[in-house]
Amino acid sequence: MAQWRKKEVNATYTEDEIKARLADELPKWYFEDGWIRRKYKTSGWKGTLMVVNTVGHLAEAAFHHPDLTVSYAFVIVKLKNHEAKGVTDKDFELARKLEEVIQWQPAKTEGSALTGTPDDPRFKYIKYD
Repeated sequence: MAQWRKKEVNATYTEDEIKARLADELPKWYFEDGWIRRKYKTSGWKGTLMVVNTVGHLAEAAFHHPDLTVSYAFVIVKLKNHEAKGVTDKDFELARKLEEVIQWQPAKTEGSALTGTPDDPRFKYIKYD
């Protein structure tokens, strides 16, 4: 993974820089129409609401507000810095935090108190990558 140097506050990245950085840091994200985007697939409405609430909490804590497309079994997150009119370090940092939290699963190690969601359709709520 390349080390990306932070730019000045609200400095935007070029399309080529964005695509290279996404490929290096956030391979499930893509660049389209001036936004970095990610589609999180869920197992239904309950999982969709859990993803939306997670995005809402993290975005509000960061005071950076994504656009969302919400459907029965997926959520699309779109990030760009409205003030800067482009993609900035704020977008990459929030995207990394979203990946860390939404894709988190307890370690599947013996002896862990956190066992994770059972492999049973009645309990599944997100489709992990």
